[in-house]
Amino acid sequence: LAQAPRGSDFREACPPNVFNMVRISVLRDCLNGICNAEKRGKRQVQVRPNSKVVIKFLQVMQKHGYIGDLEIIDDHRAGKVVVDLVGRINKCGVISPRFDVCLGDIEQLASNILPSRQFGHLVFTTPYGIMDHEEARRKNTGGKIVGFFF
Repeated sequence: LAQAPRGSDFREACPPNVFNMVRISVLRDCLNGICNAEKRGKRQVQVRPNSKVVIKFLQVMQKHGYIGDLEIIDDHRAGKVVVDLVGRINKCGVISPRFDVCLGDIEQLASNILPSRQFGHLVFTTPYGIMDHEEARRKNTGGKIVGFFF
């Protein structure tokens, strides 16, 4: 244990306690950042770090018109994504743990999580890639649920 030098205040001698939080879920941080920027009325948001799952999730959101352009920045580290917001997202989130959903349970899960049958999407990871619940039903496959947006 380091001793403080004589005649000085203890707080000056010891560095402040700085605890770095551990990132549990990169996707959760990304979606939280997007949701918060959307609530603040921002036009763009920069999300870091980057991952393949984050990019695929954002591409599903982009396909349905919930976000605008995606600009992927490769900084030779974890990477960044700049997302253009269009003001359409009410809520988006991650379902953790990613539990298995068979084809017959997709409809029930959608009615439990989404506010209406008319809008909102669940995102699944399937053997055919990451897709929304409607595409998974068209391709006649189940998978693990990743998250939702509406």
